[in-house]
Amino acid sequence: MSVRSFTKIWLHLVWATHNREKSLIDKEFRKKLSFHILEYSKSKGIFMRTNYVNSDHVHALIDLPTNLTIEEAVRLIKGESSFWINKHVDYKFNWGKGYGAFSVSPSNLDKVIRYIENQEAHHRKLSFTEEYDRFVSVYEQGAFKENK
Repeated sequence: MSVRSFTKIWLHLVWATHNREKSLIDKEFRKKLSFHILEYSKSKGIFMRTNYVNSDHVHALIDLPTNLTIEEAVRLIKGESSFWINKHVDYKFNWGKGYGAFSVSPSNLDKVIRYIENQEAHHRKLSFTEEYDRFVSVYEQGAFKENK
C-alpha cells in the first residue's frame, strides 16, 4: 500500500484593502466577489468553507491543501480577486500587502463559521483594526472565543 499525502489544516484568513481604505464596492458587488472567491478557490483545489467580503477586509475559512503553503494560497486568492475586481470597477483597486492566518481546530469550526458569516453585525461593535488586534491577542493566548 502506498501512502498518500493527507492534511486537514483549517485556517481563518483575514486580509485588508490597501491602507485599510473602505472601498467603493457596494454590498451587492461584494456578494458577487464573495462567490467569485469561492469559485476561484475551488478551481485551484483550495476548499473554502465560507468567506465574507467587508468594505475594507475579507474573512475566509479554508482547508489548506497539501500542495500549497499558506503564503501561496493567500497570494493566489488575493491576486486573482484583485485582478477580477479591477475588471469590474472604474478605479484602481488593491489589497494590502499582509494577511492574518489563524489555525482553527475542528472543535471550533462552527464558532468561526458563525463569526465569519455574522460580520455585518459584528462590525457594528468593532472596527477592522480593533478586530484584527483582538484576533492577534486572542490567538497568542491560544483560544478563539466569539465576541457575543
